[in-house]
Amino acid sequence: MLELTAISKSFADVQVLDSLNLSVAPGSRTAIVGPSGSGKTTLLRILAGFETPDTGRIVMQGRTLFDENRFVPAHQRGIGFVPQEGALFPHLNVADNIAWGLDGTRHEKRQRVEALMEMVSLDRQLATHWPHEISGGQQQRVALARALAQRPSLMLLDEPFSALDTGLRAMTRKATADLLAEAGVASILVTHDQNEALSFATQVAVMRSGRFTQVGTPYEVYTRPVDEETALFLGDALILPAQLTAGYALCALGKVPTDNPLATGQGRVMLRPEQLSVTACASHESPISILDVDFTGHLSTLTLGLTGQPQPVTLKTVSQPGWNPGTAVRIDIAGTARVFDYS
Repeated sequence: MLELTAISKSFADVQVLDSLNLSVAPGSRTAIVGPSGSGKTTLLRILAGFETPDTGRIVMQGRTLFDENRFVPAHQRGIGFVPQEGALFPHLNVADNIAWGLDGTRHEKRQRVEALMEMVSLDRQLATHWPHEISGGQQQRVALARALAQRPSLMLLDEPFSALDTGLRAMTRKATADLLAEAGVASILVTHDQNEALSFATQVAVMRSGRFTQVGTPYEVYTRPVDEETALFLGDALILPAQLTAGYALCALGKVPTDNPLATGQGRVMLRPEQLSVTACASHESPISILDVDFTGHLSTLTLGLTGQPQPVTLKTVSQPGWNPGTAVRIDIAGTARVFDYS
């Protein structure tokens, strides 16, 4: 559906994008996630036609949008764009915002607006309301309806949920993902929120310093990150030095099975918090004890001391009653550890 090949972009002497390649399947949802300054918004603007890359090629549905000989302007690309905070026109009501740019008679426009409002689950009574009279979540739905009005082949979403409260953000994100899937419109979401990227997308592209460090399914990039930095960016992780041999890692937590039976020598391994089960026990049953507890409700961050290990281990896990400094604990591990950097 969409193919990016060797896309590069520099501003003055600063290279923002470095030879990016990406494929987006029809009807799929791709999330480009990365820290501020990684180049993700610049890439989105290039896809929309708001910026011109220095080199590379962009092809959508067999049509070349950019190469060394061709640049298709934004209004001719058939791409929808939902910016941060919706960017609704304050002088137009909801219906007129959605209808902006539509061709046809007044009756045809009204029918299209009504259909779009139903599609994005907006009450028809809101049609005559002004943007400042509706909630943030409703404003985002209006912006989405306005973008869908042009029947785009691809929808670009520039951190559209970032200004919403946590609960509303999750609800609006889920509704948007479901709506785009039902409409069969491929989408690309740019975000710095790892949870948002993992929950929204069918494909996640992790971006760092103008490059994609990893592209894959949400489950793949979370459970099998390519390096420690990607692992830590995508969520909490416990990373430990280890001696690797015959499919196992000998580390501070004991003997742990790994995802790479061929890895040998010194290395580092990663475990996600959900793989670790921490249980209080008698002191003679375990060499591990709690040094500190940071309770935050459902989750607690434990600092653990291990006999014979100079460095404490910090991990986040589901809170349990009776956890106090000095409590001896047993750690059970599910699954395998991800291996990094072995030799």
